[in-house]
This record gives sequence, structure tokens and C-alpha cells, in this order.
Amino acid sequence: MPPRQSLDELLIRAGLTVVAEVRPGSLFPPEAGWRIARGIAAPDAATVEELDATWWRRLTGADGEFLVAVSGHRIGGNDAWWTRVRATDVIPRLTGHPGFLALSLDGRTLLAEVPGADGTRVTALDRLPERLAAAAEAAGSETDAERDEVWAAVPGTPAHPARWAEGIGRNPAAPDELLTELLDVAEGFLHSCDRPAVLDAALAHPDPRVRSSTADTFRPKLTPEQWVRLILAEPSPSRRVLWAEHACARGVQIPEDLYDDLLAGPSRAQAAELPGIPTHHLPGLAADADPGVRAAACARWDDLPALPRERLLADAEDTVRAAALLAHHIAVPMPREVLTLLPEPPRALEQCRLTPELEAELVRDADPEVRRAMAANPTLRAQSVAVLAQDPCDDIRAVVALRPDLTEEQRAAVRHDFDPGSRSYPVPWVERLHGDTDAMRRLAASPHPLIRRSVARARHLPPDVVERLARDEDRVVQLFLAESCDDAPAAMLLDVWRWWDGSFSHPGRPRNHPNFPRTGLLRHADDPDGRMRRLALDDPRSTPADVARLARDPEAEVRHRAAEDPRLAPADAVRLLNDPAHYVRAAAVRNPRLPARVLFALLHDRDTAHEAITNPSIPVPVLQRLLAASTAALRSRNLPSGRRPVVTTPPAGPPIPAVGQ
Repeated sequence: MPPRQSLDELLIRAGLTVVAEVRPGSLFPPEAGWRIARGIAAPDAATVEELDATWWRRLTGADGEFLVAVSGHRIGGNDAWWTRVRATDVIPRLTGHPGFLALSLDGRTLLAEVPGADGTRVTALDRLPERLAAAAEAAGSETDAERDEVWAAVPGTPAHPARWAEGIGRNPAAPDELLTELLDVAEGFLHSCDRPAVLDAALAHPDPRVRSSTADTFRPKLTPEQWVRLILAEPSPSRRVLWAEHACARGVQIPEDLYDDLLAGPSRAQAAELPGIPTHHLPGLAADADPGVRAAACARWDDLPALPRERLLADAEDTVRAAALLAHHIAVPMPREVLTLLPEPPRALEQCRLTPELEAELVRDADPEVRRAMAANPTLRAQSVAVLAQDPCDDIRAVVALRPDLTEEQRAAVRHDFDPGSRSYPVPWVERLHGDTDAMRRLAASPHPLIRRSVARARHLPPDVVERLARDEDRVVQLFLAESCDDAPAAMLLDVWRWWDGSFSHPGRPRNHPNFPRTGLLRHADDPDGRMRRLALDDPRSTPADVARLARDPEAEVRHRAAEDPRLAPADAVRLLNDPAHYVRAAAVRNPRLPARVLFALLHDRDTAHEAITNPSIPVPVLQRLLAASTAALRSRNLPSGRRPVVTTPPAGPPIPAVGQ
């Protein structure tokens, strides 16, 4: 994007004085202006070859100020900003630039010049709100015959084939067979795909990049059997082990013969670190010629026979011997002379059992880093824990306060600062107790918020524990209960909804929680809080009239909910294409009630093609033609299958119908 300074210079050369940058707010947005200037879902414009002084006077008014946006000079991300300017001449010298929009401060006059295949397109509109409303009503009256005629003309020439190909995989109406074909063109949709047949096809695909895409994702949907197939089909030994690591991290039980194969390959050292290696392999790993493999074997110390342990403790390699000593002294007290020999003493301080004398000395060490490491050691004696609980460093006392060997009374006695707004993660030892009802009941009453938050992450909890946590004074406890616990109560879920709308790790919660209330929500249609009004359309008693009313709500999140509703009137879907909020406009583009004539134009517009292709109202035969056309266009540009092209100025597409035509 050109720098802000270059836009200012351009406007000054055009005879304009820059006043300020203006956020969209409740204004008609530049993005909608560009679309209308290109003739998409646009009202009839005045027939003019060029903008004369009369139109500029309508735009600027008495003070000479108006809003402008210039092509290639986007300011402000998705919700692009206007630039407020003052004209020094009757007609600003903007003509001849790559393209511009100009909007009066009252939002009633729009002037634009944009280049097109047939030359410059000039748009001049007054009474803009009324004209847009009339155009939306006209577009919404589309008949079945008109819709069929539009779809018969698709795709035409694909001006933006890459955007079609990338978006088809997100269309919920696309059948498995079509998505399987799409694997040859753009496999990125696999990152959110949960269709077994499509994933099976991807795992059998000859392109390793496609196969890898099934696992290179934040939330993979693969079954244990599919994980094993992915590992077996991977030709790269190192990546085979990588996929095995991912599978093990997700609880997949890898077959023993597959471990045999991984350990026999060139990535044996990497494979030796897998957590589920069968015990019969361990003696061989402990005697391996590669010191990295021998060091990895020490992680399974308790499963090793006595003789391999003795050899590892006396190994000639320092790294192997250090790993063996660390593993050995988990159970056997470590004396000072051994500690001083270790290349990384802090690891021993955090995990090894120490002799009583050494432990008593280290918990009083002058170095706070030493005491901090000791505070995390699970083998400490009670006397040492008591000493660290009185440590002068607050962060050390904070570590002590989370130890599993404290009673809740002892935990309450440890003074430490806790920031309730800090990001928190489940405490591992509490997670391991999620299936222990008595432990959950005891820990739910803990004085430490992180303990209670970790309890709330359990999938299931006893009713009395749920009741207690649902009333917790720490609202993050309630949030975690809403996100993770299937037993969370409806009233609490509704309360959490007032201030939380879902996270990346738990999208949709609390609204998509099975206990979230589904009835009685229509009473919130007039709630002063927009978040509560947003819920009204989830009530089964809500009607299309309720959708139409909330589509005109003053808050964007409420309009967004209406824009997603399949009961939205076609005219309202067109009207919301001009919404000030980018995400409302995007939802309107995806709404299945959008008229086909408008959707056709959006498919051929660079700014909206990637969203328009996901609209579920596009008939499957049309999706098939769109995929075929985009595939052919990409191949004609000599792009490898699946390679994302850089989209440049596209060739001319078919005529794009305006609403008024």
C-alpha cells in the first residue's frame, strides 16, 4: 500500500486541502462506494460523460468539504477510511487519476470515476440513501426465471480464478466430489475440513503437499486410522516422524510395527524421542551408536533394565551421562558432587530429588534463580516448602502457591500477588485429576483462582461443583466452565454471553454450548444491550419480521447476526452490502437470499469474489463450472496445481449487470 504521505501529496496536487482521516463509523463505506462505482447492485446513475461544476457543488456544499478515497491508496484495513478534504477550486483535479470516490459529508451525493474494460466509468448519484433503498427493493424482486437465466450465464470469463478456487472449499453446499476435485487446484480449505470422504481423498493424493495439509492445521479432524495412513504414505523419513509426533500428541496409539519402521529409518534419533515406543526397543536404543539416541532412551528410565541403566550412567558422552543422571536422581537423592558435574544444574533443581542437606541449603541460596527452580521441584520435603512459602520474592511464593502437595489451608496462607486479568493456562496436575470427583470437589473450593479455573476446564463435574463454580467471584472461572464443561448451567451461560463471544480455541462458546438457552430469547429483542438483542433471532419463535427489524439495528454485531440469517429478505441482503462494518457486508455477500443477479456480479468483482464463491445458494452445477473455469484459467497461466498466484489486473470478464439495468 502506498504510504499515507503519497496520498496527501496526490490530493494537494489535485487542488485539495487534507482535513482529517475519517473512520467509517456510521458512514456509507468506501468499499461499498467502489462496488457501486463499478456498477454492482447500483442504482441508476446520472448519464454524464464527465463531472461538471454542478455536481461538484452538490458534493461540497457551502464549506467546500467532502470525503474522498483514491484507488491504490487504501487507508485503514478492511474497514477502509475516508479522507476529509476541502476544495480550493470549483472542480478538483482528480480526473485522470487511477480512480476516485467522493462523498458529501451528509452521505447524500456520491461521485466516482473508475477505469473499466470499456474506458472510464463515471458515476454521479444524488439522494444516495433513497436511491440505494429503491435499488435494493428492485433487486429483491428477482423471479425464479430471472435467477435461472443468471446462473445459466455463469461463469463467463473468470477474472479472478485464484479467488474462486480458494473459496469453493469454504462453500457449505459444495459436495464431497467437488472438493475432491478441488484438491488438485487449491488444498488450503483442508485446514478447516471435517468431511471424512474428502480427508480420505486427500490422504490418498499423489501430491505430498496435499497429504501434509491434512495435518498442518490448528484443529485437525483426522481419525486415528487416518493419522496412521498419513504417516505410512509420507515418503520423507523426517516428516514421517513429525506426523507421528503430532499423532502421539493427540492421543493416537501408533501400531508397534510402525514404530519398528520409524526406528529402522534414517530419522532414528528423532523417532527415539516418541513417547509410545514399545519397551522391547529400549535396550537397543540405550546401546545405540548415536549418543542422541542413547540420551533419548533416558526419558524412559523406569522402563529400562538395570544393566542398560548402569551403562548409561557411565557413558563416555557428557550429554548421555547428564541425561542418565537426571533420570536416575528423580528417585535417588542427588549429592552436591553430582550436581556440580551437570552442564545444566537448573534442570536438576526443578526435577531431581536432592539429599536433605543439599536441599536445605539450596532453598536458602542467595541466588533467586536457584530458589525459583527449587520452588517448582515436586520432590521437596515439607520443611523446604515451608521455607520457600516465606521467600522474599513474590514470584517464588507464587510458584509455591500452586504446588500439588499443599493443603488448601496451606495454600491460602502463602502470600503472593495474582493478576486476575493475566492470561492463564490449566495447571497440569489439576488436569490430571479431572476424573477424580473427590479431588474436584476439594479443589473447587481452593482459595487460588488458577486452581479453580483449572477445575472448571473439566469435561464433566459433579452438580455441586458446577453450582459452586457457576457462582465463582472470578468470572474467568465461569468462562472456562462455559467453554469446557458440558454440565455448565443455562443461566450462567447466558450471563457469560453478555461479555464473551468465543475464543480461537473454543469458537462459538458459550452460544453453541448444548445447555445454552434456546427458548425465551425473543424477549431480548428490545434489550438496551446489543449483545442480548443479537440473541433474539436464535429463538424458534422469531420471524422474518424480527430479522428485518434487527437488520436495521444501530449496532453492527446485531446487524451481522441478521445478515447471517437465512430468513433475511433479499432486499435487505442487498442493502446490507452497503453496511459501514466490513464483517456485516461480508455476511451479506454469503447470505443465501442474496439475488442471483447481484451475486453474479460479486463473483466477478475482485474485492468480493472470495466471499461470493462461498454463498450456499450457488447451484452445484454452477460451482462445478466455476471450478472448471478457474482451473483452466490457472493452468493457462502455467501455475502449478495448488500454487497461489499473485493476482494482477485481470482480463475483462462478462458484462456485470447493475440493478438498474
